Amino acid sequence: ELIGGVADDIIRRMPTMWDLAEVQLMYPTMYEDSMNTVLVQELARFNNLSMVITSSLKDIQKAIKGLLLMSEDLEQVFNSIFNGKTPGWWLANSYPSLKPLGGYTNDLIERLKFFQTWVDKGIPISFWISGIYFTQAFTTGASQNFARRYTIPIDTLTFDFDMPKDQHPKEKPVNGVYTYGVFLEGCKWDWETWQLTESDLKVLYSPVPMIWVVPCKKTEIREFPSYECPLYKVSTRKGVLSTTGHSTNFVMPIRMRSSRPEAHWVKRGVAMLTTLDT
Repeated sequence: ELIGGVADDIIRRMPTMWDLAEVQLMYPTMYEDSMNTVLVQELARFNNLSMVITSSLKDIQKAIKGLLLMSEDLEQVFNSIFNGKTPGWWLANSYPSLKPLGGYTNDLIERLKFFQTWVDKGIPISFWISGIYFTQAFTTGASQNFARRYTIPIDTLTFDFDMPKDQHPKEKPVNGVYTYGVFLEGCKWDWETWQLTESDLKVLYSPVPMIWVVPCKKTEIREFPSYECPLYKVSTRKGVLSTTGHSTNFVMPIRMRSSRPEAHWVKRGVAMLTTLDT
């Protein structure tokens, strides 16, 4: 009954899957804006994940009632739900996550809401970078838009980063993208001096201000006192190279303003995470 109730609750909370053909009509593939392609690809990934989750939960409900044979995979899902863990079957079809079952489900629902808002209201002013399944495709899309607008070879570009004092912009930037939703581990952001500073006592993670990710030529990148902070998806800070040539965990280095030398933060193991473990 407990497992059946949990399965029923998750199925009830899951929104209906997107009609990709309909979304493609609303957001057609455009040379000028790669974000339409990013959106459709993300929705396809989340559709697949939602299908895996709902089908496995429906099969468990049938198995509990004796209408379906409990396979080895289903038994693992059953045991994981009983122990409050996220099933490995789901994670094999999912973005990286170390969250327990409740946290994973809430996080997934929030990601689906973010994309539903994108579909309903158009390309957002600021992107929740933590909610994106394949983050590297999103950053590549931002680079492609810049390269095509100014007819610059994309392999001559890199990213510059800024934390605007206006953290609630009313319109999109001319170049690049506004992003939010990442956390610092090992230090914190000083909202007065607008740079990295030491963590508060017993505070493991602290929020990062909205980051403006700006493509620019490698030869024109700005020089300022900074720490090149690695951004990871989860706190294990390790991953494997996927078939696309990207890491399954490491996203990219982000330059953060700092009056202290880089070695100071390297010794503290400072990094940024898109999602926490709880």
